Amino acid sequence: MNVLVTGGAGFIGSHLVDALLARGDAVRVLDNFSTGTRTNLAHCAAQIELVEGDVRDLATVERAAQGCHAVLHEAAIVSVAESFMRPEETRDVNAGGAANVLHAAREAGARRVVIASSCAVYGDARALPLGESAPPAPLSPYAETKLAAEDQCRAACAAKGLDTVALRYFNVFGPRQDPSSEYSGVIARFMQAAIAGRGCTVYGDGRQSRDFVFVSDVVRANLLALDAAALGGVAINVGTGTRTSLLHIIHRLGNLVGKEIAAAFAAARVGDIRHSQADIARARKLLGYEPAVAFGDGLAVTLEWYRQQPKARGRG
Repeated sequence: MNVLVTGGAGFIGSHLVDALLARGDAVRVLDNFSTGTRTNLAHCAAQIELVEGDVRDLATVERAAQGCHAVLHEAAIVSVAESFMRPEETRDVNAGGAANVLHAAREAGARRVVIASSCAVYGDARALPLGESAPPAPLSPYAETKLAAEDQCRAACAAKGLDTVALRYFNVFGPRQDPSSEYSGVIARFMQAAIAGRGCTVYGDGRQSRDFVFVSDVVRANLLALDAAALGGVAINVGTGTRTSLLHIIHRLGNLVGKEIAAAFAAARVGDIRHSQADIARARKLLGYEPAVAFGDGLAVTLEWYRQQPKARGRG
């Protein structure tokens, strides 16, 4: 199968590239390297076709999609906090980019588009775990744009000729996640602090909890979605069905590094939710998905990877 991965030089995208190559697919990557890095693809550069460009440019996306049977769309501005600072750009990249990808895939005759969505579309829901039937209540421009991309998925299916699915990722972590920005995933930031022997900055009281899912489980969900029977633009949660507090992560990291890690508390950030936990019944039913990596195991693997990176890893 010929597969286009947008954002393929990023954290999740580069892992998808690895998995597609491992199963024998021909892979083309579209990335503008605004957050992804060439380092993430250096080990497989000779095996892929790289198109350097932006999903906001329709002509570039059409060129990248030509001859592809399927698209895994990962390219996005992924920071909630950053989306408040750059709402128009976030809309252009996340919603406009998704529209371009869907149009280009249809024009190229692709069979399936899998779009990366987010649990952020649920907002700060009180009833947990969260099923896909829960009413959306986005609290940030980021969440609004992901919901808009889901709407476009459904519209693309209604127009016929293209099957789509939106995977609502919960909190993904693992090797290659960028710890260099204050907007990075919390586990990536905690890893960098722990390795450097610093305390971990916690926004809020640390008792907020998330459904942390290891990147290899997210990759497997994407491959299952790529190969599934017609999905009709449906949204599907990708998580573990469990949740972990930030304070518990710091405690587990302390055990792994062999010393207690201090928590430095700061004001909660606008747009952050209190608790999140996925109901993954739909993923089980439609995709045959089952999370395979326990949180503690994923944390240990991720810590070891960061330890091996120069200066605890920069962007990526």
